[in-house]
Amino acid sequence: MIYLYCDGACSGNQNAENIGGWGAVLSYGKHKKELSGGAINTTNNIMELTAMIEGLRAIKDKSLPVAVFSDSAYIINCFQQKWYVKWQQNGWKTSKKTPVENTKLWQELIALSQEQAKIYFFKVKGHLSPDDELSIKKWYDKFKKDYQVELDYQIYKKAVLYNNRADELANIAMAERKG
Repeated sequence: MIYLYCDGACSGNQNAENIGGWGAVLSYGKHKKELSGGAINTTNNIMELTAMIEGLRAIKDKSLPVAVFSDSAYIINCFQQKWYVKWQQNGWKTSKKTPVENTKLWQELIALSQEQAKIYFFKVKGHLSPDDELSIKKWYDKFKKDYQVELDYQIYKKAVLYNNRADELANIAMAERKG
């Protein structure tokens, strides 16, 4: 199983001028790869989408199953609840008949996810302290209940740790863009 942990950030989100960053961590066995980048005049959602796109793009062996962990409810809910199916059926319009924001990024992300032999999307609670065992266990219990899966506690704890690292990478990329 390949694990992908991703996060995006935006300083001054929704302002005319802002700086965003994205980070992704790929883990497979003993191997780990970190990716990051930044952009100006962007949004948090664009950075979240970009992190996942770049992470999936970096996977060479499409035959291996992939577990994607993100703290973005926007993205995870889209895949878990299949929003994108309705969007495609409605000509990339929402249920309110408005255009889907970031359509090109969604199309790229969906195409990349469909290249994988098997892919799973999971929401992880962001910004948990790896030293706060009580909070991690609480969110781990919620995770198991929400997803109805038996996931080893150590894997969830690693997801928290690597999601935090993806957030750090996003913030480092933002700082580098600020100059």
